[in-house]
Amino acid sequence: MIRTVYLFVFVAICHIAISQTPNLPTPKEHFGFSIGDDYNLATYTQTEAYFRILAASDRVKLVDIGLTEEGRHQLMLIVTSPENHKKLDRYKEISTMMARAEGVSDEEAKAMAAEGKAVVWIDGGLHATETVGASQLIETAYELITRNDPETLRILDKVVILLTHANPDGQELVSSWYMRNPVPEKRTMDNLPRLYQKYVGHDNNRDFFIMNMKETQNMGRQLFVEWIPQIMYNHHQSGPGGSVVAGPPYRDPFNYVFDPGMITGIDGVGAAMINRLNLENKPGYTRLGGSVFSTWYNGGLRTTTHFHNMIGLLTEIVGSPTPAEIPLVAARLIPNNNTPNPVTPQMWHYKQSIDYSLSLNYAVLDYAARNSDHLLYGIYRMGKNSIEKGSSDYWTPYPSRIEMISTVYKSKQKKDEKKPENTYQSSIMGGYGIPLKYYDSLFKVADKRDARGYIIPSDQPDFPTAVKFINALIKTGIRIEIAKSDFSVGKKKYPAGSYIVKTNQAFRPHVIDMFEPQDHPNDFQYPGGPPIRPYDAAGWTLAYQMGVKFDRFLENFDGPFEQIKYGQLQNPKGTMDATATTGYTLNAKANNSFVAVNDLLKEGVSVYRLAEEQNGAGTFYIPYSTKAKSVLEKETDLGLKITGVSKKPTSAMTKVSTQRIALWDSYGGSMPSGWARWLMEQYHFKANVIYTKDVDAGGLRDKYDVIIFVTRGIPPIGKETLDEWEANRKEPKPEEIPTEYHYTMGKITPEKSIPELKKFLEAGGKIITIGTSTNLVYHLGLPVKNAMTEIFNGQERNLPNEKYYVPGSLLRVHLDSTQSATWGMANKTDVYFDNSPVFNVAPEAILQGKVKPLAWFGDENPLRSGWAWGQSYLKGGVVAFEAPVGNGKLYAFGPEITFRAQAQGTFKLLFNELYLNGEPPKRIDFVESKK
Repeated sequence: MIRTVYLFVFVAICHIAISQTPNLPTPKEHFGFSIGDDYNLATYTQTEAYFRILAASDRVKLVDIGLTEEGRHQLMLIVTSPENHKKLDRYKEISTMMARAEGVSDEEAKAMAAEGKAVVWIDGGLHATETVGASQLIETAYELITRNDPETLRILDKVVILLTHANPDGQELVSSWYMRNPVPEKRTMDNLPRLYQKYVGHDNNRDFFIMNMKETQNMGRQLFVEWIPQIMYNHHQSGPGGSVVAGPPYRDPFNYVFDPGMITGIDGVGAAMINRLNLENKPGYTRLGGSVFSTWYNGGLRTTTHFHNMIGLLTEIVGSPTPAEIPLVAARLIPNNNTPNPVTPQMWHYKQSIDYSLSLNYAVLDYAARNSDHLLYGIYRMGKNSIEKGSSDYWTPYPSRIEMISTVYKSKQKKDEKKPENTYQSSIMGGYGIPLKYYDSLFKVADKRDARGYIIPSDQPDFPTAVKFINALIKTGIRIEIAKSDFSVGKKKYPAGSYIVKTNQAFRPHVIDMFEPQDHPNDFQYPGGPPIRPYDAAGWTLAYQMGVKFDRFLENFDGPFEQIKYGQLQNPKGTMDATATTGYTLNAKANNSFVAVNDLLKEGVSVYRLAEEQNGAGTFYIPYSTKAKSVLEKETDLGLKITGVSKKPTSAMTKVSTQRIALWDSYGGSMPSGWARWLMEQYHFKANVIYTKDVDAGGLRDKYDVIIFVTRGIPPIGKETLDEWEANRKEPKPEEIPTEYHYTMGKITPEKSIPELKKFLEAGGKIITIGTSTNLVYHLGLPVKNAMTEIFNGQERNLPNEKYYVPGSLLRVHLDSTQSATWGMANKTDVYFDNSPVFNVAPEAILQGKVKPLAWFGDENPLRSGWAWGQSYLKGGVVAFEAPVGNGKLYAFGPEITFRAQAQGTFKLLFNELYLNGEPPKRIDFVESKK
């Protein structure tokens, strides 16, 4: 009888669920094909229409989270039970309160964990050519909204699911490109003509700690401010050869600022994922050392969540609408802990990838449903741990600190410690440990503690850029305070408007990561062997990249501080001397000054740069006129200090003129060029994008004054390196792509392109080369050499990685800030360096004026953040210089001075060259004009 009642109730619940769900079309009915059918992809236009249809279900709330860079609506489907939708605001409140862990006791946290629902984010489509991501999102949405099996109903009851499209523009481009051929078997995604995100393509997954792109901002607000889910799942492609999917847990190293609960949380969900596949007879899941993916990096859609105590998941799966083979990789066929259930070589169809993805999604959601209270309490506990660490003395166990313990101990042993001391116990594994005093000497020393907080003074020279840094933190959910009046900490005074960031907050790992150096371990394949390359950067400290001035405090401090509302971006107004009648000055140290100058030039206002000025060489001077005043009044929105002057300058100056700027790009799109294009738009520089055919056609000097070559634009010299370079840059045949894209085809070549660039320089043009495009200096025969070489067996060769290796990291360089190319810069700055070019310049070349060094390594240990093996080789190497070529100038910048629009501390090295025409500063007699 009881069983009959239970069955009746269950059937009734299912009946209600079915009856309240409208008759929704299947994907096949809407798209004309089933998701996973070979040779078929849905566009975003079709997908958006389908999502809006699915929103008719009472299991769905459709949210438009913002516009993309191309103006499309970026949609998120909130999927849960109808009953949960009635309390959605409360469940969101619980999710954010538990994540921030502020003013919540353990007892209250446990009560909210029992009351709340786990929140799980699942996205798709970020990297648009990885088409499984967007396709599985469609299928997952349909299944969750229409299925009524016990597992789905349990998930809907216990979980709030955020199904988020990560790149609408990319799906539209890629799917349209693939489907353009009417013959299905001839469809291909090869040779996509442009980037699948308007500016940055694949780098849209490297933008999440600064959030420059609109799509990143849209998703970041949901992840870090609005919802703060306990689990986020980021779908990608492709799995390593011989596998089907790579997933959690991941290889070492993980970042040392993490709470261990986040790492073991990944382990727990990862176990559920691989177990489900194995039980469903779906082999080929690899993990740990079976793939290259780690949890070291910050800045990705998944990885930034790790620094917010979220269980961030990544899978990389095989699959394409065009069937392909799982290749035979013999080493993968032996079961091991990395790949317990290998897949055999076979033909692989798109539907298999969709089925795998659906199983993985359900594994994650089932885990969340069964552990909803544990997940909510877990993120609370991790947040509480962070608050406690930030409120007390704590020493993060960085590798360099641990290595120092061993180094000091071994050094001491050689001197006078022949026997183990009796102040410590022998190891259970045999032998002896290191005496405790060596640990205490590094981990209980007051001045080596982690910071309790940071102050960003409002009177620093480039405060608007500091505000951009603060806004990056705010976008990622960090708690920020602002000083409402002047205050002092210790003996130092700070003005009102200064920002305060304390580490006693739940997302302390992210705070530490943005202010402090990353300490990447020395990671080698074996002792004395080659290094293991980090998956992305090794070091990225954003405060260093942006040139932000801040003070670090090891003790707690207070003042007249007011907390800024979470997610509320800052835009403090600048100041302007309204009484000025002679003119105005703008500080060249402030990046936003270049915006104001470009706006002035656009309106026909004269602008000059002072060679010598009390506020620094390169200061902008604007003679008074009513038009100048009108334009500048609007520029206070940039946070600039516009200073009035009572006397006309008498020092030497140069007039700022608008330059005709060209920016190199290539077929398919260059990500560094896209970043530079976006950057120049933000700072109001007008530039034309040019391609190889424009260069080879000649007549460049008639059209342009400046040409910018970002990294990977100019080929190397030498047959072997040139052959390798060209092999990695294969282009389609013209007949394989539409005519409208033919003008973008071609590669810079020594035979055709370099002579035209040389003519452009000799005729008075300027070329700015960045990163590997500094190869141009060798093609032109300038008197410089590669500094990172050695003599081996009588032959010169590049230093091997076993001796010298610097993956993406931040290094400190010295600058000659008196040169017009470096105006506005300090004498030292941090640069993003990724095994970047370094030059030896002969002294006579400098004396003869053939090369003018602008920046160089002045120290044996220039590493500021990341990993620099063999960094002593860098000392004395030149990383930036200018050189005359005929009547023009070539500028070479080895480091990535515009890197991902994060390296704002070095933007001026580009901007300065976009103004100056090479004429020496001189005294100018001004004619009165008040117009």
